[in-house]
Amino acid sequence: MKKGRVTLTLLKTLGSCRRRFHKTPNVAATHRHQTTMEEQQLHSDRYSFNPTLKWNPEVHNYFAKAYGADRFSRISIALTRPSRYSCIRVNTMRSTTDAVIEKLRAILKESSSGSGDVSENGVNGNLALVESEDGDSNPLRGDCLGAGAVSKCQIPGMEYVVFVWGSGPRHINYGYAPDLPPPKEVIVSRKCAEAVLRGAQAYVPGVMACSAHVEKGDTVAVSVAVEQKGVDGGWGIGMTRGTVLQGSQADPYYFERNGLYIGQGTAMMSRAGLFRVPEGVGVEMKNRVYELHSFHNVLEGEIFLQNLPSIVAAHALDPQKGERILDMCAAPGGKTTAIAILMKDEGEIIATDRSHNKVLDIQKRANEMGLSCIKTFKLDALKSVSRGNHTNASIGPSSCDANNGMANKVSDSSNVQGEGILSIIEDRLKTEVMEKNGNGEKANGKVYLSKADIRKSMRRARNGPGRNQSLGGRVDGSKGFSPNSFDRVLLDAPCSALGLRPRLFAGEETVESLRNHGKYQRRMFDQAVQLARPGGVIVYSTCTINPGENEALVRYALDKYKYLSLAPQHPRLGGPGLVGSCEFPDGYLEEWLRPGEENLVQRFDPSSPLDTIGFFIAKFVVGSKDG
Repeated sequence: MKKGRVTLTLLKTLGSCRRRFHKTPNVAATHRHQTTMEEQQLHSDRYSFNPTLKWNPEVHNYFAKAYGADRFSRISIALTRPSRYSCIRVNTMRSTTDAVIEKLRAILKESSSGSGDVSENGVNGNLALVESEDGDSNPLRGDCLGAGAVSKCQIPGMEYVVFVWGSGPRHINYGYAPDLPPPKEVIVSRKCAEAVLRGAQAYVPGVMACSAHVEKGDTVAVSVAVEQKGVDGGWGIGMTRGTVLQGSQADPYYFERNGLYIGQGTAMMSRAGLFRVPEGVGVEMKNRVYELHSFHNVLEGEIFLQNLPSIVAAHALDPQKGERILDMCAAPGGKTTAIAILMKDEGEIIATDRSHNKVLDIQKRANEMGLSCIKTFKLDALKSVSRGNHTNASIGPSSCDANNGMANKVSDSSNVQGEGILSIIEDRLKTEVMEKNGNGEKANGKVYLSKADIRKSMRRARNGPGRNQSLGGRVDGSKGFSPNSFDRVLLDAPCSALGLRPRLFAGEETVESLRNHGKYQRRMFDQAVQLARPGGVIVYSTCTINPGENEALVRYALDKYKYLSLAPQHPRLGGPGLVGSCEFPDGYLEEWLRPGEENLVQRFDPSSPLDTIGFFIAKFVVGSKDG
């Protein structure tokens, strides 16, 4: 019995040792597995799109007080993402909504045919319905499902508005593996990245850095270099264009680019070509974090790409046939043409801008849409009221150019696609060279372009031609207009544009610069008040989230001009305005709306389920100016 007990004890001990022996390699394997998982998670976080919008600390505190910390955090996140749909306004003077929808579905079906199954209404079967990131479905979508779907706006009176739905954010596999070399990369500028997020390709001028040994046809991960604050206090990206990326932590902005990957594409030329040629598509985007359709050069004259709040602003003005209306800062002409269509092209719209070439843009847009009631003038908004019996005078050195070869394709500000602008340069220069040489032929049949001409044309494409290199066309100047001479005035004021999306950088704005915007807008509003007749209407709008340019302007207007009153707006899609005030550290008190006024303005929150840009609209009725 004793021997049996000893044997049993020994067997138990051996069994215990055996179990301990087998546990030892399991612990090591588990550790290796955890390490691999952590490494994969680390690189998954790196190869993602999760940007953080950096604000000036004082501006951040100001907005956090105005909105509350949680709401401002949601707004900041939303600003870094594009709206997940394109808003298209149909020119009902030339087409119908149903006809445009059928054409768009056919175009989308054709463009998507190579990327997956496409349903009869143009929906790519590989893309699922995407809801807003806070879980709320966009009320504009209705029963319209799937990315690529096209739907008609159901808001009464706005049935001529069409939505084309995109998708995002989408997870992209960039091909990273711990035992493989890092994926080849291209870094683009922040402005280029913002355009790519809206549906554009990555053009050569926007490419800043590239991995070594990239060849045409290679698959590359595309990330963005966002401005960082330097030791001198200024902002910049801190790298020379043409920088070689080694895929190591020694690369410039290696850590700063974590969470700033916007998609994957195909290099359209070698690394040498990307930094040698002046134009063209550098990377053709294949997999995007946000999939949005481009409508550059699509159905010109029939449609206009425009943000929904901008269309609402034109409706708030409520233009009537036969009225005389002033659009004070009209370029690029989106709201001007929207007003003309609402008036059925009957009446008179005076559209002004201080830039010669922007006035030409408005003319071109009106001509494309076949609108005849729009008259354009070059005029500084701060000089809109005439000081005497001045008449409009013709100005400008240019004569009529039938081609308008490099006319800007700018639509509403957050919808600038930018596609094809640079590609126009070479064609135009080649045409000019051929015209100078008679039949345009050289000994070897090729057309040579000087580097000086290319650089000059690129500057014009980037900055706009100067007054002496206008796009062609006649521009009338104005010395201003008589007081009380307009039935309605629209002042879509130049602003800080802090509501535009996507926005990856906001660090340069300071409290002082925001106040300066507000001062400038008040001076323009003073002009608008003088020009609107008693009984008339003034609509003021901005594309910023800054209360100092929105509610503070309303407070200024109501306190200074006792004959102005806020009026209800139709349709009403935006939320209420901000009530209260904000006192700054220097003692300055900024007053906003008072209780009861908040529901008479419209504030579009980019973090709301509507998924629009940040925008503000106030409508004033002008009472008797006597006394």
